[in-house]
Amino acid sequence: MDMMLGRTIIKERPVAATDPLILYGVPFSQPVRAVMWLLFQQRQPFEMVLINPGSSGDNGSRNPAYLAKNPAGTIPTIEEPDTGYVLAEGHAILCYLCNKHGWEDMYPTEPKLRGKVDWYLHFHHRNVRDASTGLVAPKIRKDLNIHEVTRQSAQSTLANALKTLETGWLAESRFLAGDTVTIADIAAYVEIGQLQPHFTNVFDFAPYPNIRRWLDEMSQVPGHDDVHVVLAELGDISVEEPAMDTIRNANKRALSVMKAKLAEFG
Repeated sequence: MDMMLGRTIIKERPVAATDPLILYGVPFSQPVRAVMWLLFQQRQPFEMVLINPGSSGDNGSRNPAYLAKNPAGTIPTIEEPDTGYVLAEGHAILCYLCNKHGWEDMYPTEPKLRGKVDWYLHFHHRNVRDASTGLVAPKIRKDLNIHEVTRQSAQSTLANALKTLETGWLAESRFLAGDTVTIADIAAYVEIGQLQPHFTNVFDFAPYPNIRRWLDEMSQVPGHDDVHVVLAELGDISVEEPAMDTIRNANKRALSVMKAKLAEFG
């Protein structure tokens, strides 16, 4: 499925001694949105290079040029132009950026607090991440041919994961790792939040009051609306699968908003 729009630089500025971070991905990707959200929240300039997941075309994640940077062919990937440093995997990127820039509010250095953030980040992969596999990707990424058995398994895994968050983490604290937002919450929200009625509308959160409270609070975190324009533009997919033009236009609108947001950073 081709969601690419070509190479798009969403932050134009004069050449500086240190070029801005490059983020490879596409706005619809959940882990890409997590990285964007952190960068927006911290007012950190970056450049986006659009990468079409699964494609071997010029701007595809299976193109040899991209595979030379990230052999797994996944998004997101970041690159530091001044050092040539490349890093992939959304959670690794979130942790690295916080460590590099000293964003201790988002990734605490106190061992027990950091341990709880890391606990969630590891839990996420085979649990909450199935929100995309079971509910969103089958309607958006038809090229993946996700089998019905796989969908049902993913949906069951997600339901169990949400019950764990509802009765565990979010029953004990305001956010996943305590009383303040961390990268654990950002990583979780891009998966769980996409399912809400005002976005894709593919999951009923009625049985989860703690998660609903958390979703409402996360929607007030700076950068939320800018990062989730792509979902607002896409709209409800619960009944009718979106056309390719709808997906492309959602990505285009998201890029336009991101460019305007980054221009505010000066």
